[in-house]
Amino acid sequence: MTDNTIAMLIAGKSAKAENGRVYERRNPVTGEVATIAPAASVADAQRAVEAAAAAFPAWAQTSPGDRRAYLLKAATEMEGMADDIARTMTAETGSTGPWGGFNCMLAAGMLREAASMTTQITGEIIPSNKPGTLAMAQRKPLGVCLGIAPWNAPVILGTRAVAMALACGNTVVLKASEMSPATHLAIGQALHAAGVPDGVINVITNAPDDAAEVVAALIAAPQVRHVNFTGSTPVGRIIAQKAAEHLKPVLLELGGKAPLVVLDDADIDAAVNGAAFGAFMNQGQICMSTERIIVQDKIADAFVEALAAKARSLPAGDPQGAVVLGSMITPEAAEKMEAIIADATAKGGTVVAGGKRNGSIVEATLIDRVSAQMKVYAEESFGPVKPIIRVKDDDEAVRVANDTEYGLSAAVYGRDIQRALRVADRIESGICHINGPTVADEAQMPFGGVKESGYGRFGGKAAIEAFTSTRWVTIEDPHQHFPF
Repeated sequence: MTDNTIAMLIAGKSAKAENGRVYERRNPVTGEVATIAPAASVADAQRAVEAAAAAFPAWAQTSPGDRRAYLLKAATEMEGMADDIARTMTAETGSTGPWGGFNCMLAAGMLREAASMTTQITGEIIPSNKPGTLAMAQRKPLGVCLGIAPWNAPVILGTRAVAMALACGNTVVLKASEMSPATHLAIGQALHAAGVPDGVINVITNAPDDAAEVVAALIAAPQVRHVNFTGSTPVGRIIAQKAAEHLKPVLLELGGKAPLVVLDDADIDAAVNGAAFGAFMNQGQICMSTERIIVQDKIADAFVEALAAKARSLPAGDPQGAVVLGSMITPEAAEKMEAIIADATAKGGTVVAGGKRNGSIVEATLIDRVSAQMKVYAEESFGPVKPIIRVKDDDEAVRVANDTEYGLSAAVYGRDIQRALRVADRIESGICHINGPTVADEAQMPFGGVKESGYGRFGGKAAIEAFTSTRWVTIEDPHQHFPF
């Protein structure tokens, strides 16, 4: 077995796929094999579900204090693994070392936040019309929860898929991304090292060609009672439809086309820094990435000049080097950026920064004077090619910000806070930041979108609602009167 060969985690044990099948995940920069992972079959997926179902009764009865202790220890384990995880992330996804380190830091914070919530899964006393009756609403765990996480922030989003589910007393099957199998496995390994009982957390990996069949089997499994998915809107729609066939609730965090609105009274330097971070962090491969920079005409020339200079200063290259922008997830994703640029320039857009590609590496690219006829105006680029759209006033800024099927994150920059709040209040999004970038995450915040960016919320108390059901319980007078 080579160093880059991994196994799945099922029922607390390392597990190979049925018939020993494997697949290779290759480094997008070098083309070398980054990970050899099990190619799970439907039978393997069912094994994982059965392990989680077997572990559920005991885990659901585990005290809040014990669940807290496991999650806290897992956070410490993850921090101890951070350097190795970051290296694995770079090899599998082409991300930079700092992005991997941040993933581990925030994921550990998510485990600690989930730990703190184990005693906050509260109910309520509800007044009853029946004399002598105590009526209660209790929060109860759902059972086996299926988490499907993506590759772009693999430790953060993989941990988010499981942490609150576990805190609420559910057991979990995490279906790793085909692009980052070893990185996602590390989450299960941290929880296993913390002593979480066998079967409470299970991690399976599958080859890309088998994904649809494996996911369908997982959703259909009778023991699975809840599905959460982070990824693209087209795939999210399929998952929601399949879950609906089985009447299973779904939490979806999907695509985005986040607007960053720069009002004409904004601090230009502050807006430039926020726009650059939101647009180019992790090569723009974040669901909250700034996908449309909307700037008012009065300051547009000065803002564009400053932002272009900032973008041109950001080094792009091999993620193992001292760069800001590393690799895109595949060379094909990088080629898509060239197509987006070509379409925009053919229709009147002007490249004011970047524009070049070297293999899977794409420079920080800005296209000025973007119009609605260009692909980059409406399509989620999920890369470091960003449109600048000039508008005349607040009303037009809001219209353009809302001219999208998506509604995840947004940002507004302006010195007059009341004005900025009025603009922000009219933007259709699940998240909005005033004088801050579109890219932000904290473990305790209600995270999710509207429109085609999904529904439901991860994070803090909002996640308790997602990962539990409400049960009505009464204690009544056994001698109460009945009409017959």
